[in-house]
Amino acid sequence: MSFQENLKKILQRHEELSARLATGISGEEFIKASKEYSDQQEVVEKITNYNNAQKELADLKEMMTSENDSELKAMAEVEIAPLEEQIKDLEKAVKVALLPKDEADAKNAIIEVRAGTGGEEAALFAAKLFNMYIRYAEKKRWKVEILSIADTGIGGYKEASALISGAGAFARLKYESGVHRVQRVPETESSGRIHTSAATVAVLPEAEEVDLKIEDKDIRIDTYRASGAGGQHVNTTDSAVRVTHIPTGLVVTQQDEKSQHKNKAKALKILRSRLYDLERQKIDEERATNRRGQVGSGDRSERIRTYNYPQSRVTDHRINLTLYKIEEIVAAGELDEIIEALITQDEIQRLAEAI
Repeated sequence: MSFQENLKKILQRHEELSARLATGISGEEFIKASKEYSDQQEVVEKITNYNNAQKELADLKEMMTSENDSELKAMAEVEIAPLEEQIKDLEKAVKVALLPKDEADAKNAIIEVRAGTGGEEAALFAAKLFNMYIRYAEKKRWKVEILSIADTGIGGYKEASALISGAGAFARLKYESGVHRVQRVPETESSGRIHTSAATVAVLPEAEEVDLKIEDKDIRIDTYRASGAGGQHVNTTDSAVRVTHIPTGLVVTQQDEKSQHKNKAKALKILRSRLYDLERQKIDEERATNRRGQVGSGDRSERIRTYNYPQSRVTDHRINLTLYKIEEIVAAGELDEIIEALITQDEIQRLAEAI
């Protein structure tokens, strides 16, 4: 099927759905039809804009050949070139809208940050990264629920996780998965030597029970007394929970809540999302064999970004993007410029594969 035939088929289907919805259908049929209609709305608008521009170009070209008025011909000639450039952009926008959607893009995101190599300095960096994502979420007006924080007592985080809810949360944050490296002079370093340390970020789509059901026979739940940073307020009862998924060996612990029931619910939410993500990773790995460079969901052991404080530099190694505004990015959570560039590169790669 040609590109034009495909567009015509989409517009016809949209008209059919509109007519069906106008007949007063109800129940499951209405829900299904209205969802499909809504899902098509964006691409239909882009196709309409593209078709209108094509028609306008055809009219201008006809004017060039049939019009006797030289002034009108000159006006048409001036308008053709910029319109042809506009049509190229509109065609690309339609093709991007037609790319297969990641079903997880509409989901909320669970973000997990863990200190890597570098001791206390790595833990301090992990805390900075985690807070950077919280500030970014707040700028996007997304809801943030802290799931767990294991702090070091002096401002660092061994690990921390949060559920970030809102339109586009996973679709945008998924590009942050990987190893983040920092180069800076630690506050405790008297000689002024630059240290290098790292933290690992994992971004998981929040999985609901409809996405993945965990069988009771596949998990073991242990309770124990909470202790240490984050658990002092509940260390007189066995409220902490450890959930082990027996088939995969995945273990999730939760002790931040006073209630054992709440800790169990949080642990199961994280476990479900990790299992769902494992399935997605298997699919991504299969796709990656046909891709030279993967932007969206690469290997999480890969170093994706470096934050160099002496140079005020942030470099994303996947797209060779360097910005000299580290405070705006880390302290203020100004991540959009990086994320937009990553989205664009991902679209370019997927368009190249689709051709």
